[in-house]
Amino acid sequence: MRSALKIQLRSVYKAFDTTTVLDGIDLDVDEGDVITLIGASGSGKSTLLRCVNLLEPVDDGEVLLDGVDISEPGRDPDPIRRRIGMVFQSFNLFPHMSVTDNVAVGPRKVLGVPKNVARESALAMLTRLGLADRADAYPDQLSGGQQQRVAIARSLAMNPEVMLLDEITSALDPELVGEVLDVVRGLKADGMTMLFATHEMAFAREISDRVCFLHQGRILEEGPPSQIFESPTEPRTQAFLQRVIDAGRL
Repeated sequence: MRSALKIQLRSVYKAFDTTTVLDGIDLDVDEGDVITLIGASGSGKSTLLRCVNLLEPVDDGEVLLDGVDISEPGRDPDPIRRRIGMVFQSFNLFPHMSVTDNVAVGPRKVLGVPKNVARESALAMLTRLGLADRADAYPDQLSGGQQQRVAIARSLAMNPEVMLLDEITSALDPELVGEVLDVVRGLKADGMTMLFATHEMAFAREISDRVCFLHQGRILEEGPPSQIFESPTEPRTQAFLQRVIDAGRL
């Protein structure tokens, strides 16, 4: 039995000046699905995620959350962003706040959660992500992998219904990538709906329910990981994956 549709993109178009970045994107994301976006840099992956989170307005088309068009002009984005968490390549932590305060500040300031409750919840989230021993540290005292896990904890503290992950390992040293990807595995096990843009092809193959290959702002090929990685039909998908293989990343 198919799960309920959580996110739908319908003919989404986005341009910056005269450059088309998204060119008629159609995508269905079921509740609990992990959809991975792959493709070369500049193919539109990050812009697609930013449009879903309303960080970028779409020029045409619709972005629907639970069947409601959230991309209508004039809509207040803040209530939507409370339901759709986003984690970026850069950690964007507050340097003057402890790890716990970084995680607790959103629920306190945005959701009105009492300070003691927000702190208890933050500590529980940090424990879940293996960071309990760093709760009183400051961002500059953490490794890159730890900082990224704090950034994920901060987003999860808002209890989002959907998580958008934008190249969350690209700024990390290779030996730190695994600890962040373990967090994503845990989110999948918990049933979190995720859209995940990544260059980690082996992980995309492992974690995804579906993989979308983007090229020049279009989803050129979409399917289960076995199809995309073992028998892609589009020549550009084949060429992209061959470059990945040649680089030893798959």
